[in-house]
Amino acid sequence: MGRESATVITTPIGIVVVGYGYWGPNIVRNILESADLRLMGLCETDPVRAEDFRRRNPEIRVEPDFDTLLLDPRVQAVAIATPPRTHYELAQRALRAGKHVLVEKPLATSVAEAEEMIEIAERNNRVLMPGHTFVYSPSVNKVRDLIHSGELGDVYFITSSRMNLGLYQRDGVISDLAPHDLSILLYWLDRPVTQIAAAGQSIFQEGVPETAFLNVNFAGGATANVQISWLAPRKMRHMVVVGSRRMIQYEDTSSDESVRIYDRGLDVSMVEAPATFGEYQLTYRSGDIVVPRIEAAEPLGLELADFANAIRTGQEPRSNSRLGLEIVRALEAAHLSMDRAGDPIELACEEGSTYGSTDSPSIAHGSRARIAGGIPATI
Repeated sequence: MGRESATVITTPIGIVVVGYGYWGPNIVRNILESADLRLMGLCETDPVRAEDFRRRNPEIRVEPDFDTLLLDPRVQAVAIATPPRTHYELAQRALRAGKHVLVEKPLATSVAEAEEMIEIAERNNRVLMPGHTFVYSPSVNKVRDLIHSGELGDVYFITSSRMNLGLYQRDGVISDLAPHDLSILLYWLDRPVTQIAAAGQSIFQEGVPETAFLNVNFAGGATANVQISWLAPRKMRHMVVVGSRRMIQYEDTSSDESVRIYDRGLDVSMVEAPATFGEYQLTYRSGDIVVPRIEAAEPLGLELADFANAIRTGQEPRSNSRLGLEIVRALEAAHLSMDRAGDPIELACEEGSTYGSTDSPSIAHGSRARIAGGIPATI
């Protein structure tokens, strides 16, 4: 159900950006190109980054004090592009000040923080939107359309590899990279995570894994294997969806063939009244490879347009806060699993929970996770 808009906004929405590090410049560029948003200022405490922004945008205000910007009545929204450990503190201050908030992934570093942020946003009738940019990718949406149309048949499993060399961050590779894969998987499958197991390795700094492997189970039986790493010789964003009728390869780094549909697989036939497994016949199927045409568009620009639309109309954005909460819950379970040497963590979800739908997202609050066969732990 969408948030009811308190007032109709017809002029460009005044917005400030917090953080001008890795992702902040991209947000600034897209806001400056947007007809829906007006950049009112930047909050940046690092003098070198602040000076870099001033040099590029001399007419726009730079203010190191966040609360000063929040007091400006012309500022209606805030885009937070700071490290995950700062998201809760900054977002809840902005929401309490009556601002709409777009916060980069992940929404928060704990389920408790994410749930409190959502409660504050709902109480103040404000948009709280996590920046899961990949759900706005035209290629990702093409794959989702193919899955939901039944083109693939039943989805058996998905494999994903997201690797590069750097960018080293103290929050660890799971918090940094896994939100991308989890957002895509939840958006594609529209099913909640029921179990997650994670194994990782810390090489350069104890407690900061640079490589991790996640096994994720979803309601309905689909599974996913996710490999993420900062220690790879080249950038890779590659996913394969295996269904009962078709298979899909999604390659984000490919400029003109990001999605390929394969009419390949195994068909099972059965002799009359089989006595042994050997009497079941497996037949390989190898048909056409189709490369659909996909219109190019910058996902971040589409995300910001959706944020503005949610503020104006009260409609639930595609990347909504409850999707963000489910991802935080999965991340928390993954870290717990890694601490327990890879033990699977089960996540209990409400019946009928669906994700990735702008019509009726249903993320279970207060769901519980437990070590499979072990002691319950709240996730």
